[in-house]
Amino acid sequence: MADQQILAPDAAMNNGALARNVTPGANFGFDGLRGMARQPAVRKALPALALTGALGLAALTYFALSTPTQTPLFQGLAEADKAAVADALQASGISYSLDPATGALSVDAGKVHEARMLLAGQGLPKAQPTGDAMMASLPMGSSRAVEGETLRSAREADLARTIEAIDAVKTARVHLATPEASVFVRENKEPAASVMLTLQQGRSLSAAQVRAIRHLVASSVPNLSAEDVSVIDQSGALLSSDQASADDRMFQLQMQMEERYRQAVIALLTPIAGPGNFSVEVHADVDTSESQSTRETYPENDRALRSEEGNKSVSGTAEEAGGIPGALANQPPPANALVAQPPEGGAPGNNPTQSEETYNRSFDVGREIAVTHNPQGALRRLSVAVALRDGKGAQKRTPAEIAALENLVKGAVGFKAERGDVVAISARPFAEEAEVVVNFWDAPWFLPLVQQVGGVLGALLAFFVIGRPLVRAVKARMAASKELAETEQKLMQAAAAQQGSRPGNGTITIDMIEAAPSYEARAKLVRAFVRQDPERAALVVRQMLGKPANG
Repeated sequence: MADQQILAPDAAMNNGALARNVTPGANFGFDGLRGMARQPAVRKALPALALTGALGLAALTYFALSTPTQTPLFQGLAEADKAAVADALQASGISYSLDPATGALSVDAGKVHEARMLLAGQGLPKAQPTGDAMMASLPMGSSRAVEGETLRSAREADLARTIEAIDAVKTARVHLATPEASVFVRENKEPAASVMLTLQQGRSLSAAQVRAIRHLVASSVPNLSAEDVSVIDQSGALLSSDQASADDRMFQLQMQMEERYRQAVIALLTPIAGPGNFSVEVHADVDTSESQSTRETYPENDRALRSEEGNKSVSGTAEEAGGIPGALANQPPPANALVAQPPEGGAPGNNPTQSEETYNRSFDVGREIAVTHNPQGALRRLSVAVALRDGKGAQKRTPAEIAALENLVKGAVGFKAERGDVVAISARPFAEEAEVVVNFWDAPWFLPLVQQVGGVLGALLAFFVIGRPLVRAVKARMAASKELAETEQKLMQAAAAQQGSRPGNGTITIDMIEAAPSYEARAKLVRAFVRQDPERAALVVRQMLGKPANG
């Protein structure tokens, strides 16, 4: 009974704590979490949880700072194509991001080509349907108008895909305007076409390529001429303009001629003076006038008659027909002969006649007809200026060297003194170019390096600020637990020695429980006491439950 009376206050205290913990309507908010954190099991696991959280925070910081740069994969895709591309990337394990402003799909810079090859293997993004596919999808029983529109759309799609095969063309759209045939011949209209091109970045089409596109479209549509095909680019510039002024054409011709001569001089001087040691300027004076003349000449010593005109009169007497009838001599007088009638009562005899002839005769003689046509764009004068660099501290070029270079330049450009061409070469020191200072933080490698180093530093900082103190706390707690266990063992041995028991028999008494140095040691002793004598422990608990809570 004495043991029960001594154990009762401790049991009552525990019973009161248990009653407070199970009181209905208790606040399980912050107080509940604090009470849970005070539990021995939670206290033991708290250092491990804190260490895990610190490592997770360090890893999160590292991955957040070392995220690779994103590069747009495709731009301007339709919503259906975006959904198909996103599903394909997700199925392949390639992470992507969607720009909320432009809607462009972006992937890691190092996986752009891999993603494009993957999507190309799956036929994504879906290209414009071919003409055969459009014709195959035409349902049976369609009207003539639907068939005509489908045929026109198929022809436009095939022409667009053909034009896109040109290197400088990114995308192409073709629109055909084919009027309906009319029974009235005078009301027939010629077909027309328009081509919209989206060129690659930094690329352009030459005049020959534009003409080729126009002839390609014109050759694919019946009765369509190349002049009725309009070609524009994504900036709205008309590439197929035939209304350029004569001044523009002459200016383009002058630029082409000057560039040709400039490249010839550069190719000549580069091996001699070295790149960057000379400067070349060429001016071509182009004749913009056009003339045509015709000249007819005859040999100087040719006195031959060229033409003859005259009038000839002949008069005589016509004899009467006579002789044997049927003979050749018996012929009538000429038809132009005027037969004078004999005077009345005159005797028959010879009749007087008269004839007149007018003639105009032309004769071929030696002559020469020359037609001279002087077209536009003839080179009237050429001027070439070359500046050579004199290095600092180096020996200056002699007049003989400059004269030799001048002869070489004259030969390269086809110098003609009678035309008034000018070639000027001068050797002078060049102004030093200002060095362009490129900040190291503007270099492309700086930002990824900062991200990587920042991630490593963040992980180290999290380890030393959070992880290391937690490790020390865990070690200190383990040392305290070890010391506590040793103290409990000593107390148990001392209590057993006082009661005359062997040190290792393990008998728990009330005195040992009261002499426990801490709550954890007392709880262990109570649990051992319950295992040692369950009946006595149950009796104590029943007594505690039978008393009021405030007692």
